[in-house]
Amino acid sequence: MSYQIIDGGVTAAKGFQAAGVPAGIKYQNRPDMAMVYSQKPCIAVGTFTSNVVKAAPVQWDMRLLKEKKAIHAIIANSGIANASTGKPGMEACLETAACAAKLLQIDQDSVLLGSTGVIGMQLPVDRLRAGVSALVSSLDTGRQAANDAERAIMTTDTVPKEVAVTLTLSGKQVTIGGMSKGSGMIHPDMCTMLAYITTDVRMNRELLDELVKKDILDTFNMISVDGDTSTNDTYLVLANGEAENPEITEKNADYEAFAEALHYVNETLAKKMAKDGEGAHALYEAKVIGAAGKAEARKLARSMVSSSLCKAAIFGHDANFGRFLCALGYAGVPFDPEHMALYFESRAGKLLIYEDGLQASYEEEEAERILSEDEVTIIADMKQGDGKACAWGCDLSYDYVKINADYRS
Repeated sequence: MSYQIIDGGVTAAKGFQAAGVPAGIKYQNRPDMAMVYSQKPCIAVGTFTSNVVKAAPVQWDMRLLKEKKAIHAIIANSGIANASTGKPGMEACLETAACAAKLLQIDQDSVLLGSTGVIGMQLPVDRLRAGVSALVSSLDTGRQAANDAERAIMTTDTVPKEVAVTLTLSGKQVTIGGMSKGSGMIHPDMCTMLAYITTDVRMNRELLDELVKKDILDTFNMISVDGDTSTNDTYLVLANGEAENPEITEKNADYEAFAEALHYVNETLAKKMAKDGEGAHALYEAKVIGAAGKAEARKLARSMVSSSLCKAAIFGHDANFGRFLCALGYAGVPFDPEHMALYFESRAGKLLIYEDGLQASYEEEEAERILSEDEVTIIADMKQGDGKACAWGCDLSYDYVKINADYRS
């Protein structure tokens, strides 16, 4: 492992500040606007929702990234998604960016935006302006500022999601920090979330963009809570180069070390979101090994982790292996169900459940004990090749329906 895990979030990397403040966007007496800021301009890369219905801030950000704008700041709000809001929604984006630009003395096209919350509601522009002013006044490099920013973008999340690592590249200390939010409307390609990664690395933009898009496939695109892909999914990486390492322009040893560290950051945030799925009691990991190839393994793992029946079985601690076989069977990947195996695994142990067309010999009590942990893995050995992949989700509880039945109230 080339990196060291540290306590931190989006302010861990050199040159980044953050803030989170209450602006009364929808919630009262809680932070609901966040800012991440670098005085030094950053290169920015990212990915966005595949949903045809894209929120105004997603459209705003996609334009800035396409035009390869130098970026100084990200401003995000919770409570209102600014999606399906027409011209007023885009005007709210412009007003927010213009206000930040004036206060920070930067270009308005150097401000990325994010929103999360109820679709269809208009953002109160006067509160946005006041919120931006409060954010600028509150900017700080400290650990608390990072946590304040994270808490400001939470909606139905029950725990904050932050991570940071450091590593040495050509004698220079490089840091990556991140935060994300996501608890419901989470499904692959790409998952429902806001995720912001900051780093002081110096790297070629095209190389960083390629790395990010590749790593997303095995991290954020491998989680599912409820099968719904949002209108607002946004994943952004800001790199300001303040570590002053020799610029990474090719896939050398420094590139590989940075890629490993970024993968840890992405996977950690993705798993935190899956475990904090709405109403969840357990993190559900679907691990596929022995598949014909990587692409096949991804499809199989995502199919298992996305299945409502599989998720319900995890919630009920029910060793109903037919649920998992069924989900594998409709994944669109050919395999021989009479030449494969299924295992249940958790901190309580590992148990063979099914092999080569027959139920294995096991005690129901032992299976239930394994499935009763707060982190459970279902392993499918396809016995075809060396393809492997992991996907993450959560169990499906009664509380999921309760939370989403009155989400707007």
